[in-house]
Amino acid sequence: MKSPRAKWFGLVIISLAVSLIIVDSTIVNVAIPSIVAELSITSTQVQWVQESYTLVFAALLLVFGTLADRFGRRRLMILGVTIFALSSVLAAASQSGDLLIGSRVLQGVGGAMILPTTLSIINATFRGRDRAIAFAVWGSTIGGMAAVGPVLGGWLTTYYSWRWAFGINVPLGVVIIIGVLLFVVESKEPDARGVDLVGALLSVIASGALVFGLIEGRTYGWWFADTVPDIGSWKWPFDLSPIPFVFLIALLALIGFIAWGIYRERAGKNTMLAFGLFSIASFRNGNIAAMIVSLGEYGIILSLPLWLQNVLGYDALQTGYVILALAIGSFVASGFAGSFGNRISPVWIVRMGILAEIIGIVIVGLVISSNTQWWHIAIGLFIYGFGIGLATAQLTGVVLKDVPVEKSGQGSGTQSTSRQIGSALGIAILGTILFSSVGTSLQARLEDNPAPDSVKTQIVDAVVKSAGNAIPGLKDRDATVYAAAQDAFSDGTRYSAFAAAGFLVLGLLATLRLDSKRPDHDESQDRVASTEVTTA
Repeated sequence: MKSPRAKWFGLVIISLAVSLIIVDSTIVNVAIPSIVAELSITSTQVQWVQESYTLVFAALLLVFGTLADRFGRRRLMILGVTIFALSSVLAAASQSGDLLIGSRVLQGVGGAMILPTTLSIINATFRGRDRAIAFAVWGSTIGGMAAVGPVLGGWLTTYYSWRWAFGINVPLGVVIIIGVLLFVVESKEPDARGVDLVGALLSVIASGALVFGLIEGRTYGWWFADTVPDIGSWKWPFDLSPIPFVFLIALLALIGFIAWGIYRERAGKNTMLAFGLFSIASFRNGNIAAMIVSLGEYGIILSLPLWLQNVLGYDALQTGYVILALAIGSFVASGFAGSFGNRISPVWIVRMGILAEIIGIVIVGLVISSNTQWWHIAIGLFIYGFGIGLATAQLTGVVLKDVPVEKSGQGSGTQSTSRQIGSALGIAILGTILFSSVGTSLQARLEDNPAPDSVKTQIVDAVVKSAGNAIPGLKDRDATVYAAAQDAFSDGTRYSAFAAAGFLVLGLLATLRLDSKRPDHDESQDRVASTEVTTA
């Protein structure tokens, strides 16, 4: 039997485990240009480096949450940290883009084990006022690490190597495992039900096919085959692109997932998503809003580090400092929400937050050019981050406010998955907009250049496929082409920002169907405490 004080040491370790996930996500953002330069990965692979982790994380979140309840939360957490640390070694040692993507897939598996178990352990360990304190510490850790991550990643990448951005997870993992064994008590549900394996498989197929189609569409062609896919000696036999078939697979898998889930729920069996809860208006509409908002919130983070380093010439550390403005804005918002949360309806705080996000990202889009000053971007990112800080936590409470207490765990898992899917789609869609726009803009800007068409095509392909890393190399070769490439990448980043703002507008409109009355009781606070904060 561990002492009462041990649970607080355990909380520190649990918070450190969450930090592992947050720091890794934010470090990768600023390290991407250096990874592109060293491994010579394509822009499509850049998207997959980001996307593979988020996609796997989202697809397995509910599965591992159920397994943790059944087989032991501490046990699964230790396994998750081990997988995360070992896959970080593989990522740090990767000599190709494909190996790095494979490592990120394994990291997604480990992360999906860690996050739900940290929440479940806190729920099982703490009660009453102690639980509120525990979740406040947990949430503050996420906010703090979101701020530390970009700067730490920039420092490691600038003065050492991008490989240390992954390698730092290993010593952290060792500390976490030792701390969990010493201070965290094992817990599980004796009557926990089994995992819906068919539902899990269908959800992975649906999300994987959809994201694959969105990312690879510009490579293989959206309708007719621009590039013929091949595996070994086998080649795609049709003039029609494989992308429509991929989207059809995603649609059929989604229909099958919903039908299978409803069937199991009616039969009294567990399901991957809480389908019955979607009959609750606040839950249904809140999840729709959360997914759309997440789609707009996180996709833009893919393009900004690439633009800051390849167009403005910042190093990774300077990029981290600029992006830090977003985390500072989010931190300031947490104090604002805490001061006014009991006097203003949560739905109105959510709407204020989304509106601030829209204003911030529009400012970013408007000031983007090849000679933008860093503080112009920082102002927009601060406002954007302030909006994220207002909207994210409050939207969670709104989603769960009418969910029965006994189903709050399943409800929180469902809304977490909605956000993760939104984040994955955001990276895929906004990344596609970025690179497609860069190619189109650069092609147009080189129209009057006297170089042969074949040379122009090579320049466009080099800039797009290198995710902008080829731009600095053009400076000494041809100043005109260099300026055109800078402007084209700025165009693509601007369009990506405006597209993100567009999705956020849709998210704001989705909140109009939410009840804006202030809740009369504090039960929602316990539900908020048992939810997961998005980390894409």
